[in-house]
Order: sequence, then structure tokens, then C-alpha cells
Amino acid sequence: MPAFLIDEALRWTGEVAKREESQIVPNETQRITLIIACIYTVAIAILWHIPILSWTIYPFKLLTVGLHEFSHALAGKMTCAKVESIRLDPHEGGETRMRGGISAVTLPAGYLGSSLIGAALIACGFNTVASKICCLVLAAVFLLTLFWARRDWLTWVLILCMAGLIVGFWFINHGVYLRFIILFIGVMSCLYSVWDIIDDTISRKLATSDASQFADLFGCLPARGWGVVWLLISVGFFAVGLIIGIVAFKDNEHEQLEASDKFIPTR
Repeated sequence: MPAFLIDEALRWTGEVAKREESQIVPNETQRITLIIACIYTVAIAILWHIPILSWTIYPFKLLTVGLHEFSHALAGKMTCAKVESIRLDPHEGGETRMRGGISAVTLPAGYLGSSLIGAALIACGFNTVASKICCLVLAAVFLLTLFWARRDWLTWVLILCMAGLIVGFWFINHGVYLRFIILFIGVMSCLYSVWDIIDDTISRKLATSDASQFADLFGCLPARGWGVVWLLISVGFFAVGLIIGIVAFKDNEHEQLEASDKFIPTR
């Protein structure tokens, strides 16, 4: 092969490698977002385990339970189940009643679905316009959840309050801070899924947990084994959400503000 072709191939390969490296390396705005995500993680971990302070994140705990139950219901509808109801418990529990569906899909959907939603929220939390689009999707999720939980007053109160909070952040300073509440909900949802899996299936085996029911129906692994598998998948979703946010959204704060002003502006 001629030397100039080899040189050209090496140059092109080097440029591609540099572009790929620059895509995965966070810029200044993204570094701030990553720091805030780390602060959220530490703060949630601390508040979660201090009984008195845990009330400060109680509504967000219930929201993540709602996303867990919504994921069960959505998986049920996707596998032709009849979803009868969603119910939230004030003690941070929840229940989805359905008939039919494919248990292999609906049982893990609660843990994995809520962590996948959390990962999507985390990725969108890197960009204001993406956060606005995410809010529109969340609105559809809230409406579906209210339909399935139409007889549960706690779900109605929770979702109406959360919708009001998100709308408020949309209008505060023209949506500049909206992405941070979306990021918080995303981190919260991912962490809740991880800790719920550990609590229900690994540190203590609950006979009524999704993993126990899954193990009874399909075998292959005990409940704790399925819990470990789901835990690894949930942690993977968390990491992928961060990576997608870094790779996909490179705009700085000023560029995000300009783009936001052109997408459902508030001024």
C-alpha cells in the first residue's frame, strides 16, 4: 500500500479517535451537572436513612413508587393484560392489579422500568430542551397513572402536587432550573429501584416480592439470584443515563437558554 494512503488512514483514524474521546469527556456545563447529580445521590442516601429528615423527600419516594407501579401496568398493557387498578400506600408501598399479561415481563417491569425511566430522566437532565420534552412525556405518564389509579386519593394528590412543582420550575427564570428537578427525580428513581431491589430480594427475602414470585414461576435462579441480576441491570441503566447525557447534550448554559427560548418559551 502506498505510504501516503497509510498516512491518510492513520490521520483519519486519529481524528475519529479524538472526536470520540471529546464526546465522552464532559465539558464545563456537564461537569457541573455531574457534580449536582453526585450531591443529589449523597443527599438522598443520607436523608433516606434518617427517620426525621426522610420526610423531606417523602413525596419523591411516593413518586418513585408510582413510577414502579406504572411500569408494571404499562408492561401489562403491552402484553395484553387488563389493568384494573394502581394503588399507593402512605407507607411507601404500592400495588398494581391486573388480569392476564406475561408474568416474565410484568414482574421485573416494576424495578427495571422505574430505573429505566430514571435513567432517561437523568440523561434529559443534562439539557433544558430535553427536560421540557421529558416533562411532556411525564404528563402522559401522569395521566395514564391517574386513569389506572382513579379510585386512589393518594395517587391523585401526589401527582397533582408533582405536576404543580414541575410547572413551577418550567416558569421560574424561563425554565433554566427545570433540568435540575428532572435530574433529581431521575436520580431518585434509579436509587429507589436499586435500594428496593437490595431491601426486598437480597438483604431480606420477601415472599411477596416480585423476585420471589418470578423465581417461583420460572426457576433457574433463587429470588436473591434474580435480585442480583436486576440490581446489575438497574445500576447499568443509571450509568448509561449519565453517559448518554454526556455524549448527547454538549450545549453550554447560554446555548441551552437560547434553544429553550425557541421551544415552548415562557417569555
